[in-house]
Amino acid sequence: MPSQQEVKWSQLKVGLIVLVSIALLSTLLFLMTSASGMNVFSHKIILYTYFQNSDGLKIGAAVNLEGVTIGEVTHVTVSTDPARKLTPVKVTFKIDPKYHASVHTDSKASLSTVGVLGDTVLDINSVVATGPEVQTGTELATLQTPNLTDVVKASQGTIESLNVILAKMNIIVDNIQQGKGTVGKLINDPEMYNKAVLTINQLQAMVTNLNEGKGSAGKLLHDDQLYDRLNDTSAKLQQIASDLNNGKGSAGKLLKDETLYNNLNSTLKHANDLLAEADAGRGALGLLTKDPAFAKKLDGTVTQLDLLLTNVNTGKGTIGKLATDPTMYTNLNTLLTSSTDLVTAIRKDPKKYLVIHLKIF
Repeated sequence: MPSQQEVKWSQLKVGLIVLVSIALLSTLLFLMTSASGMNVFSHKIILYTYFQNSDGLKIGAAVNLEGVTIGEVTHVTVSTDPARKLTPVKVTFKIDPKYHASVHTDSKASLSTVGVLGDTVLDINSVVATGPEVQTGTELATLQTPNLTDVVKASQGTIESLNVILAKMNIIVDNIQQGKGTVGKLINDPEMYNKAVLTINQLQAMVTNLNEGKGSAGKLLHDDQLYDRLNDTSAKLQQIASDLNNGKGSAGKLLKDETLYNNLNSTLKHANDLLAEADAGRGALGLLTKDPAFAKKLDGTVTQLDLLLTNVNTGKGTIGKLATDPTMYTNLNTLLTSSTDLVTAIRKDPKKYLVIHLKIF
């Protein structure tokens, strides 16, 4: 049976081992937290921010500043404040004081994931921040960035559209393989293929003829004489354009001569005045268009002229007989012929017909 002194010594050794173990654990914890930038014995700066969704952010998640860990998340809660209806998730976090000068009141907080499927962390962006340094209790504004879930949701419509397009493409490919449609017939129908080959051969022959100077188009490309004619025609057109620009010729004067322009302008003015007079019912043209009595008289005159012409056409009256009766025409023609002969005879021997005999009783 051990003595009392041996028991006390054993208890003392156990106590010393426990004390040494606690000291080692404390030293190890101090070293680990110091290496991660979170010294357990240093004063922490407590900050918070609000998000629309936590996106899986957990307590203890890292707080990064430009990719460097400067703290950790301490609380993730849902706020019941009506003013926070759009951003109800409150995230409280602490940062190491040695990074105090790098975080400003206008710095932006956002959520991101480590890699594609990694843990969610809190990122602080102070690249463009110029405000004062933060203090404990400062709220940081948030910068909403799309996460993987948002990207997948946004791409759902595009994926559905692609599925519809692929389904239509499958139908088109099936129709082509079955020889349906123009493309399908072109691929599967030998007759269509032969026609296409024939068309290509004809086009090739046409190109060959053009290169050899055959046909109108070929001569246009290779005949120097035709080119010279076209060049001469172009030169003449250029000369005509130059003459027009210099005011030569009728067209040139029409373009350049102010006198001719003024005369034309005056003529148009007179025409406008004449039309205005006619529209006002003045003058013969105005009476013709505006005066009912004058129009009635004119209508009566036209009716009488029409009746007169009708009588002439039917052979009534002297003029009608003259126009339609061949006997009268023949007699008149004979009379004119005799008169012409008489005038000719008088001119040949005027004494025979113009001698005056005076007799005195």
